[in-house]
Amino acid sequence: MSELEDVQVEMLEKARELFQLCDKDEKGFITKVDMQRLQNELPLTPEQLETVFDSLEQNNNGYLTPVEFSMGLGKLIGIELCQGAGSTDHSRHEETFESGWSDDLDQADDEEKRFCSMMEQLGAAQVFDDPREVRELWARLRKERPELLSSFEEFLLRVSSCIREAHHEKESMEQALKRKETDHDREVRCLYEEMEQQIKAERERLIGQETLRHDRSNLLQKELHSKEQELEKILYRQKKMEHQLQSLNSEQLETRVQNERLRHLNENLLEELEKSKWELEVAKGQLQKLQKEAQIEQEQKDR
Repeated sequence: MSELEDVQVEMLEKARELFQLCDKDEKGFITKVDMQRLQNELPLTPEQLETVFDSLEQNNNGYLTPVEFSMGLGKLIGIELCQGAGSTDHSRHEETFESGWSDDLDQADDEEKRFCSMMEQLGAAQVFDDPREVRELWARLRKERPELLSSFEEFLLRVSSCIREAHHEKESMEQALKRKETDHDREVRCLYEEMEQQIKAERERLIGQETLRHDRSNLLQKELHSKEQELEKILYRQKKMEHQLQSLNSEQLETRVQNERLRHLNENLLEELEKSKWELEVAKGQLQKLQKEAQIEQEQKDR
């Protein structure tokens, strides 16, 4: 435990040196910007120093007190206080860490209270979102140039008044803008409703036209279907007539062939008739000759 105490005391001294190196203005606290002064003392980059600051900051108020810096630095380098049975030593070591800067801490708290009271009196407490820079400047003037502190407070009063007036004008402009936005929204709503009515009327008109067009289309389709049926009937009749015409042509051709045959047969019959006539004439002549001869013979017999 004695070795641990020695290490903690040594660490406390080193933490004091580092804190004083950062707090050159003797404000009693250090900010993230002040933390960058440790670049020459510690092998850390600016980003790593910001990470260390964020890890040491407990209250999220934007600055580190001496106790926060020393306790956090001790935990960061791996020196943990004893727990369990050594709770007494734990409290004693915390007192060892805090005792070195208790006066500075009280002084910082007193300055913080004075600064807050001054800001409340000037009406600037709610004006600045982040009063740390104002507090640093006020603390520096209070220590180095106290004769300028009243001028600075008067300047803060004027700035606060101007900022409040600007906020008031901003609120007035925001209200006027909201009223204009309300009027604009109302006008837009009216235009939108009129447009909706026009769109509805146009939609109904288009629907009526589409219905009429659909009815006409159905009527035309029915007429077209009827015409197609009539055309099919006409085509069927045409095919039937063509078939009949083909049949008639075939019959006509057969008739022509038959007529030709009959003509040839008639010619042959005429030839045979002429030949028969000639033969009949010959036979008739022979018969007459035979009749004459028989008559002559009969006459001779009668004689």
